[in-house]
Amino acid sequence: MRFRPCIDIHNGKVKQIVGGSLKDEGNQASENFVSQQDATFYARLYRKHGIHGGHIILLNPADSEYYQKTLSQAMEALSAYPGGLMVGGGIHPDNAKEFLKAGASHVIVTSYVFKDGKIAWNNLEQMVRAVGKERLVLDLSCRKKDGSYYIVTDRWQKFTDVRIEVEVLEKLRGYCDEFLVHAVDVEGKASGIERELVRLLAKMEDFPITYAGGVGSFEDLEELRKEGMGRLDVTVGSALDLFGGSMRFEKVLEICGQ
Repeated sequence: MRFRPCIDIHNGKVKQIVGGSLKDEGNQASENFVSQQDATFYARLYRKHGIHGGHIILLNPADSEYYQKTLSQAMEALSAYPGGLMVGGGIHPDNAKEFLKAGASHVIVTSYVFKDGKIAWNNLEQMVRAVGKERLVLDLSCRKKDGSYYIVTDRWQKFTDVRIEVEVLEKLRGYCDEFLVHAVDVEGKASGIERELVRLLAKMEDFPITYAGGVGSFEDLEELRKEGMGRLDVTVGSALDLFGGSMRFEKVLEICGQ
């Protein structure tokens, strides 16, 4: 289990938000933490500690008045740690190469691929042609509905009809290098992990998956390792001391063997 850091950018600032609270209308979100540092600060910190595979997420849509500020922060962070960070948020074939050229190791895609409630296989194939399977990460962030987990798009606001299950994961893995999965219902709440989802994801062997959502203590971290059978990597957001929480960054690295 590796620690995968995050840099979430909303309205031009590095933030930790309650995932389910994000709304495009009015650029609103319930905030847990708004950093006084810019995205470059965090990119340099992760580079200093040699942590690879973290993700930058742009949380404003392209038509937002804040998008350019958010984009600028992301680009500066990529430049500060070339090859060390992935980037997601509004990625499509026409802009993906711009992010790779700026220093992203991978681009992360959700809404372009999971469109109109379904998997748009043609769009997925276009993304693979644009950047290559080895530089594509699929964001399978999900919320629970009717007892199952469904992929959500458009900054976690829209449910798709795509249910997280092993058959779907096995099919999608052929198109990308890894998965990023936010458990949106607990994202930003530091209230404990989604055990059922973790157990489901752990059925995937020999394929990188990063789980994010609900880790609020070192006990949660150990539970994730156990329930995930050591197969899942982890992102810690609001609970991390870098973002105003109580979990010490260096100790998280130590537990994760980094």
